[in-house]
Amino acid sequence: MWRGRHVVLGVTGGIAAYKCVELGMVPTARGARRPVVPKRGAGGFVGAATFEAVTRRPVRRSLWEPGTALDHVILGEQADLVIVAPATAHLLARAAAGIADDLLTSLLLATRRPVLLAPAMNDEMYANPATQQNVERLRSRGWHTVGPVVGPLAEGPSDRPGRMAEPEAIMAHAERILAGDGPLYHTKVLVTAGPTR
Repeated sequence: MWRGRHVVLGVTGGIAAYKCVELGMVPTARGARRPVVPKRGAGGFVGAATFEAVTRRPVRRSLWEPGTALDHVILGEQADLVIVAPATAHLLARAAAGIADDLLTSLLLATRRPVLLAPAMNDEMYANPATQQNVERLRSRGWHTVGPVVGPLAEGPSDRPGRMAEPEAIMAHAERILAGDGPLYHTKVLVTAGPTR
């Protein structure tokens, strides 16, 4: 499933960024090419050297470094899938508005490939109508989401969604997207074992 695939991992500046090390490491070990595009805030949680070590690829950070002027277009064209994890409220709002003022948001606007978002934020922020509208706007464009889930947050226990889905769940969702629509994808099947007594 992963061998030879180009999967761009966009990492934002949320506390859940530490989980993204596994999102870079496991698919790379399975043969995927996994460039990482961290937003500036992500470096406060996980350094670029960590992502370079686990993906064995250079980290792409800026539209403004020499030789990177078209990275947002090239990465978007080469990608089989773009994953953004954690997808913070800030990133969701900027993507929904079509703002493209850094490498990751420019890539998201330039790509025609599938995008998978793994939202993660405070539960109040996720429940806010503005965030809900942004998520729905992005889904209406064909983008996929996984999570958030209920569980402990950085500030303590929570009984509402806000926690980023675990890396295994994100990778499982990514595999379904990469598998695409098979010949039975839209087929409805009814299974019966006969009459009951």
